[in-house]
Amino acid sequence: MDDTQPVSDSYRVTADELRQFVERYERLEAEKKDIADQQKEVMAEAKGRGYDTGVLRKVIALRKREPDDIAEEEAVLELYKEALGMR
Repeated sequence: MDDTQPVSDSYRVTADELRQFVERYERLEAEKKDIADQQKEVMAEAKGRGYDTGVLRKVIALRKREPDDIAEEEAVLELYKEALGMR
């Protein structure tokens, strides 16, 4: 394509739309980073107050799950521990 020829309107619209998608995605990435930084601050504060952050993360993960799924996993865990003499 010759640089002196005007860019077609359809190409310009497509390029503008593409740019908008890219910029929206980049803004979301920045927001995601900000949220991750805030989550780190919360965990640092909890740790500073004496909480075990590893256990805290497990509690948070458990809260996202269905109670029946948790009960089933805990039953299997107990079964395995008993089989290995870990009770």
